[in-house]
Amino acid sequence: MSSSSDTTFKGVVIALLCFAAYSFSDAAVKLVDGRVPPFQAGFIGTLVGFAAVPFLLKRGDSWRDMLRTTNRPLWLLRFVCSSIGTVGSIIAFTELSMAEAFCLIFLLPSFATIMSVIFLKEQVGMKRWAAVIVGFIGVLIVLRPGFRELSIGHLTALASGFTGAVSVIIYRYLGPSEKNISMYGAGLLGGLIVCAVAMIPQWTTPTFYDLSLLVVFGLLAAVGTVLLMIASFYAPAAIVTPLQYSQMLWAILLGYLIFGDHVDLWMGVGIALIVGSGLLTLVRERKRGTPLPPPVAGQTEAALAVKPEEER
Repeated sequence: MSSSSDTTFKGVVIALLCFAAYSFSDAAVKLVDGRVPPFQAGFIGTLVGFAAVPFLLKRGDSWRDMLRTTNRPLWLLRFVCSSIGTVGSIIAFTELSMAEAFCLIFLLPSFATIMSVIFLKEQVGMKRWAAVIVGFIGVLIVLRPGFRELSIGHLTALASGFTGAVSVIIYRYLGPSEKNISMYGAGLLGGLIVCAVAMIPQWTTPTFYDLSLLVVFGLLAAVGTVLLMIASFYAPAAIVTPLQYSQMLWAILLGYLIFGDHVDLWMGVGIALIVGSGLLTLVRERKRGTPLPPPVAGQTEAALAVKPEEER
């Protein structure tokens, strides 16, 4: 095996560990099972997420750079989207099975494609539009409106995927002009401050067990973010990004082993269509040479702030 292949393989292994960490993080917050209000859970998890900051600072960066930006309105939009995405994913994983929550959150590439046409004036061909349509068909199969009861978890999962797509569009628009730490800072501070204010009316003193789970939730998300950054040094974005869909395998496995979830035939078909849609979108992005959407973290958007080394 050549040196280049060795390096890429190392990046793939680290990326898979990254997405495993994100998946176990989601499982940890699901184990809380709503005993801690979602804004409070988001605050604790995000607070622990600051542990990743020292590892994300590049030479010449400082903690103050989390607040510095080349475009304040878009920085603030990312700030807001992060808080919505964080709380939305917490509610989704509390209310839904892990596989079902990921199904809806993984609509992010489809949302991003639509928004790239509207806001970035990108030209989208038939294959990418077909991928979007297939993704939404997959969602309809999973949800089966009219045949099953829908919950707030479905809405918040969609909101998490949508706000994640908004962050992808911000990422693409700002491109290399924005520092990694600024993108990460907007997301981290957004989740922290919004959740801190919103949790006050519903404050609940968590048990030691629930607090431990929320610390694990935030810590594994931080570990995942650092691993993603390391993986991006070894392997190209075109290889690392599609590996995010390994989270679906973890969702099915953890859902079955820990929560007793089962994936029926219809959900299996919907999952296959949604994952296929996302992968097709990523393949088309690679061929067009446009920046790929950063990988998705179900419970946070920390990964969106980590630009692949080849794009820095």
